[in-house]
Amino acid sequence: MRRAMRYVALWAGLPLVCAVSAPTPPARADVPVPAPAPPAGGGVPAIGRAWPVGVRPVLLRGWEPPATVYGPGHRGVDLGAAPGAPVRAVAAGRVSFAGRVAGRGVVSVELTGTDLRTTYEPVRASVRKGDVVRAGEVVGTVETPAPHCPTTCVHWGLLRGETYLNPLSLLPPWLLRNAPSRLLPVLGVPLPG
Repeated sequence: MRRAMRYVALWAGLPLVCAVSAPTPPARADVPVPAPAPPAGGGVPAIGRAWPVGVRPVLLRGWEPPATVYGPGHRGVDLGAAPGAPVRAVAAGRVSFAGRVAGRGVVSVELTGTDLRTTYEPVRASVRKGDVVRAGEVVGTVETPAPHCPTTCVHWGLLRGETYLNPLSLLPPWLLRNAPSRLLPVLGVPLPG
């Protein structure tokens, strides 16, 4: 009886073993590759302390995540900036690249204490690979207009590994507010005059 039970168990488990060990079909070139899922708990810490250019630059084009890894989209944000304007590190980190890519100047900074890196282009770099930068420190200047924007701009990107993220998520709410500060009256204090 025990022997019969062993054979039943063996034959019952065989389809499961075959299904698990069966090879997967090869990937097809005409089927889009889905974008990788964000890592668990993969929020972006709001560690930014400065805009890359200006105080509150004009947002020329926002972040538009692609539906697939190779799909269309805008993997960063474009910020209006004048040629020669200083470009600053948004947060503290170490320069991982400063050079030219496809004819444009690019600076990339690995952010301290995170698995994130920011990119800035087109930028004439004033830093070198390996330099440590503080938040708000100048990493270069805006180069002349590139065909990427209708006017002069800085394309600011954010990556975790090979996954592009919204760079605006690095900025705390107080840096993102558009309204100017307002002074409110202090109650109980007489007006001058």
